[in-house]
Amino acid sequence: MTAGLIRGILCSENHPSPLTVKGWVRTRRISKNCAFLEINDGSCLSNLQCVVDRDTDAWLAIEEADTGAAVSVTGTVQPSLGKGQKWEMLASMLEILGKAAPETYPLQKKRHSDEFLRGIAHLRPRTNKYGSVFRVRSEAAFAIHDFFRAKGFYYVHTPIITGSDCEGAGEMFRVTTLDPFVPASGQGKTIADDFFGKDAKLTVSGQLEAEALATGLGRVYTFGPTFRAENSNTPRHAAEFWMVEPEMCFADLHDDIELGEALIRNVTGHVLNHCQEELGLFDRFMSPGLLDRLQSIFSREFDKISYADAIEILRKSGQKFQYEAEYGSDLQTEHERFLAEEYFKNPVAVYDYPKDIKAFYMRMNADNKTVAAVDILVPGIGELIGGSQREERLDYLKRRISELGQDPDDYGWYLDLRRYGTVPHSGFGMGFERLVMMLTGISNIRDVLPFPRTPGSLEF
Repeated sequence: MTAGLIRGILCSENHPSPLTVKGWVRTRRISKNCAFLEINDGSCLSNLQCVVDRDTDAWLAIEEADTGAAVSVTGTVQPSLGKGQKWEMLASMLEILGKAAPETYPLQKKRHSDEFLRGIAHLRPRTNKYGSVFRVRSEAAFAIHDFFRAKGFYYVHTPIITGSDCEGAGEMFRVTTLDPFVPASGQGKTIADDFFGKDAKLTVSGQLEAEALATGLGRVYTFGPTFRAENSNTPRHAAEFWMVEPEMCFADLHDDIELGEALIRNVTGHVLNHCQEELGLFDRFMSPGLLDRLQSIFSREFDKISYADAIEILRKSGQKFQYEAEYGSDLQTEHERFLAEEYFKNPVAVYDYPKDIKAFYMRMNADNKTVAAVDILVPGIGELIGGSQREERLDYLKRRISELGQDPDDYGWYLDLRRYGTVPHSGFGMGFERLVMMLTGISNIRDVLPFPRTPGSLEF
């Protein structure tokens, strides 16, 4: 007896007999002489219809095969007599692996609001929408690893617990074994008595450590969880999220932009090829025009523009923005989306930002006013990638750290990278959830994270 995944069964022309499938009942229809079960095992969006005749042993368990129940069905796969499906299974045996009481199982209806489903995040992967989201997420992650491997990058693991504030924003979660509600002095202790003997935080970025690894391995990338203690409830922010962060030596800003564009286009193409059924669902029901947008992102070269020129475009656009676009201020989401969706109708790389709105590690340009930084903006999201050529000159880097009110002594090891064999190098960070949002057309980050962590929410 052979067991198979529904995805393989629906795509194959030859099926061993008898064959067993295991999954969850999506729907059940019982008539006088037969019953129809729609079974899904998570391997694809489509269900496999199982026909259960009254005169078979399988009929004995049909009453307990409620929506949501886990079942094992054995039978023969044959061409379907119904519309919209190529194959169906004629069941000879039906076993209930796990019951789902119909009076309490919350996914009885075909459609539920996203807000309702966020409250049962442990069950929502069983719905068409969220099963599709997480399959796309999986394929996108695979494509990222495949892309970097082909480019000669090494996958590295940077610390989740850190003593450095990469962004300098101070919005970090503290890691401590001391009583968090009583000052250390009130416990008769100092910070030296804590587990690490100094302040420790959850990382907001693996960039600094990735730079160190790059100076020995040449090209590296890290892909893992990061954390930001920002009390924000916007659709684009979460307290725990995943970042893709490549660092490459002997590379300037142009190389950085080229790598970011190639990554986005490559992953988009991979998902277009491998998630056609899921993207079709999103295009029909959640984000009309998604397939056309993704095909455009995949096929068209990205636009490039300086920050100064972007500000001029925004100021002369005649568009009413909530926040006025002024030189020296950071671009807001509304500005980013206007540029990508309205003006260029295409992803756009905005480069050479004023130094005062960017981090200390970004390379100073010759004008001493701007830095070699880039943000890649995409339709539907705004900023997807933020990166820069890193400052490889020791004196410039120390000066920038001091200008931003930080102590160069706190970055001794990082400065060593500039003391010993420094090289021009570049990198960026790409929010993985924002990439998944772009690929699916879903507008809220909570709906592309399996178990979202946001302010006041830690239920799972």
